[in-house]
Amino acid sequence: MTIRSAEVLVSSPGRNFVTLRITTDDGVVGLGDATVNGRELAVAAYLTEHVVPLLIGRDEAMIEDAWQFLYRSAYWRRGPITMAAIAAVDVALWDIKAKVAGLPLYQLLGGASRTGCLAYGHASGTDLDALCVSIQNHLDQGFKAIRVQTGVPGLGQIYGVAGDQRPGQRYDYEPAKRLPKPAEELWDTRAYLRHVPGVFAAVREKFGPELVLLHDGHHRMTPNQAASLGKSLEPYDLFWLEDCTPGENQEGMRRVRSQTTTPLAIGEVFNTVYDYQTLITEQLIDYVRSAVTHTGGITALRKLMDFAAIYQIKSGFHGPTDISPVGQAAQLHLGLAIHNFGIQEYMKHSEETLQVFRTSYTFENGLLHPGDNPGLGVDYDDELAAGFEYTPAYLPTARLLDGTVHDW
Repeated sequence: MTIRSAEVLVSSPGRNFVTLRITTDDGVVGLGDATVNGRELAVAAYLTEHVVPLLIGRDEAMIEDAWQFLYRSAYWRRGPITMAAIAAVDVALWDIKAKVAGLPLYQLLGGASRTGCLAYGHASGTDLDALCVSIQNHLDQGFKAIRVQTGVPGLGQIYGVAGDQRPGQRYDYEPAKRLPKPAEELWDTRAYLRHVPGVFAAVREKFGPELVLLHDGHHRMTPNQAASLGKSLEPYDLFWLEDCTPGENQEGMRRVRSQTTTPLAIGEVFNTVYDYQTLITEQLIDYVRSAVTHTGGITALRKLMDFAAIYQIKSGFHGPTDISPVGQAAQLHLGLAIHNFGIQEYMKHSEETLQVFRTSYTFENGLLHPGDNPGLGVDYDDELAAGFEYTPAYLPTARLLDGTVHDW
C-alpha cells in the first residue's frame, strides 16, 4: 500500500486539538496527535504546508524511514513544532500498521509487560480542606496515585489549582483560556517553599502512608531552592517531585540530586533524546516526563526509554487534557509494552472531547489499559468535530510580586 491522503484536522471539543489523519490507497486510516497547547495552528501549518505534500505516495509501512526522512531532511531539527508534526505522522503510521496486522498496537511493540498502567490523577484546592475533598474524590474514582497541588496564602490563581471541588464533583482544570491575551498570575517562590511541606504533612496524616503522592514545581525554582524543597519533602515519601527547576539547565540538576533523595521527574517540555543526555547518563532524574505527542512519536520515545532503561530510569509520560485521546492511547500502548514503565499521568477528557474522539482505553482499579481493538483503538467523528470550531486560547503568564516575568 501507499499513502493516498493526509488531512490536518483542527477542532475544539472542549479544548483545541490538531489531529493528522492518514489514509492508504486501500482505505486503512491512521490517526496522530499534533497538539501543542497554545500554538496549535503553528503545527497545523507545518503539517499542511511542509509535511503532507511529502507523504502522498510513500510506502506507509516504512515507519523508521519516514521518521528519519522528516527529521533529517528538513535540516532545521528539533523544537516542539517540528517534533509534534513528526510524532503525528509516526503515530498515524503505527496505527495503520497495527490495523493491517489486526492487532492492538502494543502487540507490535513486544506485547504487554504488565496488566495495566498505573495512573495518577490531579487533586488540588485553594486551601487544605478543599484539597482533601479533591483527594477523596480521586480515591472514590479508583485512583491509587494522586498529584497534589495547592493554593499559596497571599497569592491568587496559580498553576495546577482548579476550582475547589464538592464531594463527588469532577476535577476540571484547563489553564489555556480563550482570551485576547494571556492571563497573568502572581508568584512568590519563598511563600510557596514555606507552605508546601506543611501541606504534605497534613495530607500524609489524613490519608496515610500507602497513598502514592506526587507534586509538580512547574519550573519555578532555582537549583538551590529545588534542592531545599526536595529535602523538606523527604519525610512524606513522594513518588516524585516534578520539574523542580527549568530543565534546559541540565547541569543544575546536579545540585538538586546531591542534596535530596526525593525522586525527580522532568521533561514534559523536552522534544528529543538530546535534551536528556546529561540527565540520563549522570542519573540525575528518576522519571522521563516526555509525551509521545511532543517527542517525535512512538519510534523516538521507544528509543529514548531504551536508553533510559540502561540507567534504571522509568517512564512518567505527560498526559493532561492537551494531549488528545489519540496521543494518550499511543503512550498507553507504549507504556504497556516497555519494561521500564513507571506511571502514567491521567486527566480524563471532557465529554465533548470523548464524543469526537471515541476511545477503547479503560481505567479500572487505578490502572489504565489501551484496549484490544486493532491499532490505537481511537476513532475520530468528523460530523461532531465540525460543530466545535477552533478558538484561540493562551496559557497564562507568571510575574513575581515586583512585576518581573517568571516561568509559568
